[in-house]
Amino acid sequence: MNACRVASPLKTRFSFLPRTLAGALLCASLVALLAMPQPSWAAPAAVSATADPRPRPLSVGQDVSQVTAWIRATGNHHGLPFAVIDKKAAMLHVFDASGRPLGSSPVLLGLAVGDHSVPDIGTRKLSDIRPAERTTPAGRFMSEPGRNLQGEDIVWIDYDAAVSMHRVRASNKADRRLERLATPTVADNRISYGCVNVPAAFYDARIKPVFGLKPAIVYVLPETRSVGTLFGLADGRTLAP
Repeated sequence: MNACRVASPLKTRFSFLPRTLAGALLCASLVALLAMPQPSWAAPAAVSATADPRPRPLSVGQDVSQVTAWIRATGNHHGLPFAVIDKKAAMLHVFDASGRPLGSSPVLLGLAVGDHSVPDIGTRKLSDIRPAERTTPAGRFMSEPGRNLQGEDIVWIDYDAAVSMHRVRASNKADRRLERLATPTVADNRISYGCVNVPAAFYDARIKPVFGLKPAIVYVLPETRSVGTLFGLADGRTLAP
């Protein structure tokens, strides 16, 4: 927001007393204008100041609804808590063991579009991973609690591919990760090497107490093919973890 103060044109341009008929008419018109009801600017300003910078959708996408209905109907989660990650919308949806929704949050995902991990990517140095290889793989995964090399608690989604779910890290200011999470767009949520970056508050409130203590199921929805093809929704089959 611009911090410069702007002088009122009513004060700077119309502070003199009318000395001619034209001036008198102008002054009378100005008085009539000021007497009219003015629109209230205070209320919209207050709303915009407290509103969520990234409005949540009123309902989840069709793919999320289809997959969660299938999970509940078939018991594919085997009575475990589960999460559904919608890569197209860059959203994370968390459910308890009974299928009750616990909350949703925007997330950051792999830079590249794609539903597979490059073979042996989990053993490479980050500097050796090309931008086109920085994908968040799609599929059904048995997650497990873990820790990274810095000792930070994380949730492994695919241990072999080194893909995890963890708190967003804002140490590299150039990445603007917190700003990316706050925007209403989805395109700028693609920045990671493949891991799912979760806002710290949501991670501590919804992920760590459940996924950080025991195994759970994470469904990562595809972006290059249909969910029916990936999960086999029609006949109850499922992609092997």
